[in-house]
Amino acid sequence: QVQLVESGGGLVQAGGSLRLSCAASGRTFSSYAVGWFRQAPGKEREFVASISWSSSTIKYGDSVKGRFFISINNAKNKVYLQMNSLKAEDTADYYCASQPAIFRRFDSWGQGTQVTVSS
Repeated sequence: QVQLVESGGGLVQAGGSLRLSCAASGRTFSSYAVGWFRQAPGKEREFVASISWSSSTIKYGDSVKGRFFISINNAKNKVYLQMNSLKAEDTADYYCASQPAIFRRFDSWGQGTQVTVSS
């Protein structure tokens, strides 16, 4: 099992930037990729971005393309989500999750970090 802990959330004005971190521990060697998801109140969970540990595969959700950037530090077992040009609609709880293999569902989740964008 992979344990994940998110950090970096907070309150930011529209147009601003924020960087989220996801620290992975445990059986990280059994993880293929790490993804970021978000869930706003009353809405379904939404895929934001994912990156394989080899950095060979990076994906973004349509709503964040060109504004959010995902990166990985293998030495520190950390995955980052740089969020730029934030909008009020980016307000949500952000979660990172581990994908055990390609085409498999994300099965280990962090506790989440809250991001609030004021307009």
